[in-house]
Amino acid sequence: MTATETEPEVDEEIIIALSDYLDGTLPADKKKDVEAKIANDPVWKSAHDDMIGTRNALSGLQKARAPETFAQDVTSTIHKRSAGRFFARKTLGDRVPFGALLVVAMLGIAVIAYVMWTSQTGSLKVQPDAKGTTGGSAVVDRP
Repeated sequence: MTATETEPEVDEEIIIALSDYLDGTLPADKKKDVEAKIANDPVWKSAHDDMIGTRNALSGLQKARAPETFAQDVTSTIHKRSAGRFFARKTLGDRVPFGALLVVAMLGIAVIAYVMWTSQTGSLKVQPDAKGTTGGSAVVDRP
């Protein structure tokens, strides 16, 4: 015989019922049924004793506090393992695609050129020389 053949089989239903019983969440009628099964059935008694032992062992444990440098240690570990890629500073080209920047810049230049070309005082407009003027803005009188 092996160890599994001598030990009684505890199903999930027994574990759930005993857990609710030990937590005190069972209604009164089901509580009496579970108490009767614990007293009369060796499988229920064994499972009950195991759960009591486990609860007693776990109740003595205290919650461990995280070290004060926990966040810094995690950050440095991530930084080391990612070779600086995770927390690296990102340039504008990394965040916005270069193609989009180029399109926006070209549109901006086109709008500025159009505004200057169509304005009355824009410097891009080529005006033909008026009669009596040469190269500059001074009026030249000819005899």
